[in-house]
Amino acid sequence: MLRLTFGAEFLLRLAFHVVSKPVLLGVVLHYGSRRLEWPLPIWLSVFLAAAIVPVYFAVNNWLTVRRHEREAKAMGARLAPSPQGKWPGNVDLLRTMLRNSRDGYPGETIARFMAELGPVINIRILWGNAIVTTHPEHIKRILSTEFNNYEKGPDFRKTMNPVLGSGVFNSDGKMWTYHRSMTRPFFTKDRISHFASLDAHASLVISALKTRTRAGHAVDFQDLIGRFTMDSATEMLFGKCVDSLKGSIPYAHNAGISHAEARAKSKENEFITAFSRALEAVAARDRRGVLAPLYEIWTDATHEPMKVVNAFLAGEKREAQTLLDELLDSTSDGTILKDEVLNILIAGRDTTMHTLTMVIYFLSVYPAVAQRLRAEVLAQIGSSRAPTFENIKEMKYLRAVINEALRLYPPVPFNLRASVQSTTWPSPDPNEKPIYVPAGTQTPYAIFIMQRRKDLWGPDADEFDPDRFLDERLKQYLLHNPFAFLPFNAGPRICLGQQFAYNEMSFVLVRLLQAFSSFELDEEACPPASRPPKAWRGAQGRKGVERFRPAAHLTMSTMGGLWVRATEAEEM
Repeated sequence: MLRLTFGAEFLLRLAFHVVSKPVLLGVVLHYGSRRLEWPLPIWLSVFLAAAIVPVYFAVNNWLTVRRHEREAKAMGARLAPSPQGKWPGNVDLLRTMLRNSRDGYPGETIARFMAELGPVINIRILWGNAIVTTHPEHIKRILSTEFNNYEKGPDFRKTMNPVLGSGVFNSDGKMWTYHRSMTRPFFTKDRISHFASLDAHASLVISALKTRTRAGHAVDFQDLIGRFTMDSATEMLFGKCVDSLKGSIPYAHNAGISHAEARAKSKENEFITAFSRALEAVAARDRRGVLAPLYEIWTDATHEPMKVVNAFLAGEKREAQTLLDELLDSTSDGTILKDEVLNILIAGRDTTMHTLTMVIYFLSVYPAVAQRLRAEVLAQIGSSRAPTFENIKEMKYLRAVINEALRLYPPVPFNLRASVQSTTWPSPDPNEKPIYVPAGTQTPYAIFIMQRRKDLWGPDADEFDPDRFLDERLKQYLLHNPFAFLPFNAGPRICLGQQFAYNEMSFVLVRLLQAFSSFELDEEACPPASRPPKAWRGAQGRKGVERFRPAAHLTMSTMGGLWVRATEAEEM
């Protein structure tokens, strides 16, 4: 059966939308002129009809802007300020943002626009609206107090559908309510505090770190902990993990061992690679916006990796009581089950992997924090005993370290909703009118930028300082404005697995700090193309001091991996 690519389908729709109007107009001009006994040559009818197309779009855009201005005035509001490009449709701004997403520091272009125009801006690409905000009150309305007026929206759902399907992260309305109710029963206190399986996987992480370190090699902690989160997530889903931790882990580029030799081929590794490729593909579509289909005219970037993912999921047999059993109590629809499993797998693997990677990074470059955290672990739990749920609840500094990593590098740095009805947002400047938000407008919110704002977090907002979650700054900033910290979202769509994620991250960090007395970066082990460019040195904020290169897709990651060496703790 003929299958159109993402780009080909878009071009067909675009051709019909663009060509149908001039064709119809050309026919009207040609035959109308004949009826009036002043016949136009066919070539002139075609020329006039084609010339009308850009005029039509220009007039339509002008009328839309005027309508929005009238609606804003009627609601006592104003239009959001917009950065102005030099090219029609602000195509040059889109190019700048795409180049930054590939080569720059996350959110840098948007942050620059906001430094000039304020914390809410309308980025009008190809005459469409995307009102981006970093204002906690706006995000509170989107996620909570005006929840029913915001949805993922048809554009987002279509972009993500090849991977996320109709799962909980890619659905609205009744479908979202249904998916939410399917998974909620699984995240009970008994299940999220069951640490036996986590301990087995953590032991393999520690063993791999020791083996590779004793051999004199650095370890890509991002890859290693990604295997941990994949194994723990698939065991939760299927009752049997993919055993990726039992496979060969990669060596550094300068270790003298090829990547192909270092990584054993297996069904599990094929699944992980395909899973990552599919996520990168839909994330690229999201970044490219309306132009995304033009990058995939001849090939569909999600098709091949999703064949591997779907084949793997179809072949998995569950053992014991799993999330699949919970889902089967709600439906026997294979497509719905697959979609929900993949959505939970993404949430259970990528976000936790990134946060644990960031914690180890900060412990490597802030040894005083690492020593203090390890002292808390040894004082509360000791050097060998596995932590309990109650132990983890009592470890205040551990939670502060995790939260500070989540603040500076939230796993989902940018999120998106779309307005259903026209509304207004309070102006960041109380002396100005509210911001008008038209119906059907994309309303991205930039958590990555908001959680570094100095007016929300203090003059040291760019510094890594876990004590801000323990000292007077907690009350001064966060408790006063809780929507300024949203690593797990908020409102009805708040992450169901939030407590599970905290427990999982806390557990494995305790085990690592019992086994190792310190961590240090091996920057030479990172591929040269993945290191922070020299041009970043001395830049403002964390960009100028970071010793790794962050990448932002659907979730954040570390470009080229996070290569570390660990020092084994002395036996006590």
